Amino acid sequence: MAGLLNRTRRTLPGLSGTARVDRNVDALLRRIGAGDIAVVDRIDLDRVTAEALVSAGAVAVVNVAPSISGRFPNLGPEALIAAGLTLIDGVGDDVMRRVRDGSRIRLHDGAVFIGEEPVAHGLLQTAESVAAAMAGAKEGLSNQLEAFSANTIEFMHQDRALLLDGVGVPDVRVGMAGQHVLVVAPSQDTAEELAALRRYIKEYHPVLVGVNSGAEALWRAGHRPDLIVADPAEVADRVLTSGADVVVPAFADGHAPGLHRVQDLGVGAVTFPASGNPEDLALLLAHHHGANLIVTVGYQATLAEFLDRGRASSNASTFLTRLRVGSLLVDGKAVAALHRSPISAGAVLMLIGAVAIAVLATLLASDAGPALFGYLERALDWTTATAHTAITSATASIGR
Repeated sequence: MAGLLNRTRRTLPGLSGTARVDRNVDALLRRIGAGDIAVVDRIDLDRVTAEALVSAGAVAVVNVAPSISGRFPNLGPEALIAAGLTLIDGVGDDVMRRVRDGSRIRLHDGAVFIGEEPVAHGLLQTAESVAAAMAGAKEGLSNQLEAFSANTIEFMHQDRALLLDGVGVPDVRVGMAGQHVLVVAPSQDTAEELAALRRYIKEYHPVLVGVNSGAEALWRAGHRPDLIVADPAEVADRVLTSGADVVVPAFADGHAPGLHRVQDLGVGAVTFPASGNPEDLALLLAHHHGANLIVTVGYQATLAEFLDRGRASSNASTFLTRLRVGSLLVDGKAVAALHRSPISAGAVLMLIGAVAIAVLATLLASDAGPALFGYLERALDWTTATAHTAITSATASIGR
C-alpha cells in the first residue's frame, strides 16, 4: 500500500496544464487562460494567432497539423519559441478525440500524456528545428506569390466598387476629414508602439481607431478610442460603451456575427459588409472619410509578415487596400522615430547652466557688475536685519 501511494505522489516529468481543445482558434482564444495548453489544428501557424496565444497566457501548444508545412516561411512558430512556449507539432487528428477540453494533460519529449498514458506523439520544436524548417520554406515563396496574384485578381472583381468608389463604406459620426487618424491593430508590439507615440498623440490629437483588441490596447494605454472596427466578442464591455462609434464587419450578405452583443449593451453600431479583414476596413473608412494622414500601429509590413496570414483572400484585401490608401499610410514606428525629441533633459539643463555662467562672467567683467553685487549685498543685509528684529519681538512677546 505504501509503495502504491509513493508511486501516485511522485512528480512526473514534463510540463502539465489544463487542455483547451478546439479546431476553431478564435473560439479557443476566448476560453484559454494562464497556464493552459492549447490543442489546435492549424497548418502553417501564423504570427497573429501565436501572439494571441502568448497574450492569453498559454504555456504550450499542441498542433494536430505541421506548424510549418514548407509552403512559405510563416512566423507563428518563431513567436511561440521566442516567448518560451513549448510547441509539439504533427500529433495527428486522433488527439482531438482522446483529449477532452478542460482535462489535465502532460507534455514530455514530444509526447502528450493523460496521467502516465501517452495518447499522442509529435515533433518537439526547438529554435534550431524551426530555423531549419524556415530556411527550407523560403523555397516555396515563388509558388505562394503566383497563387497570391490569382487571388488578388479575383478579389478585385468582387470588391471593385468598394475599393474604387467607396460603395458600401458606412457613415460614422466621428469626423475624420482633414485629420490625422491613428489606426491600432492587435499585435505583440502594440503597447510598446503606443508608448513611443505618446508625444505625437498629445501634440496632434489624431482620431483614434481601435481594430479588434487594438481598442483594448488603446484603453489600457490611457486613450479613449473614437472609433472601433471589431468583432464585438474581442472587445470588453467597458470599451464598447465608452462612447466610441462602433463598426461591425459583416459578410457580403450583410450578416454580422456579434452585432447582437453590441445591441444588447444599448450601443448603436453600423455594419460594414465586405470580404476584407477588419484592419483593411478601418483603413478604407479613414480614407473614404477624408483623413489626410493615416498612422498604423500593429500592422505587418514585411513580405514574410504579409504572406503570414490565414487566408489568401485576406492577403489580396490587404495588398489592394494599401494600394488604394497610397501615400496617406505611414507606419507608427516611423512616426515615433521622426517625432522623438533629439534634445535630452540633461542637455537642456547643461545649456541653462552654461548660459547662467556666461551671464555671471559678463557681469563680473563689466562696470555694472560691482554696482549690482553691491545692491545685492545691501538687500541681503536689510533682509537679515529685518528678520532679526522680527525674531527679537516675537521672543519678547512670548516672555511676557
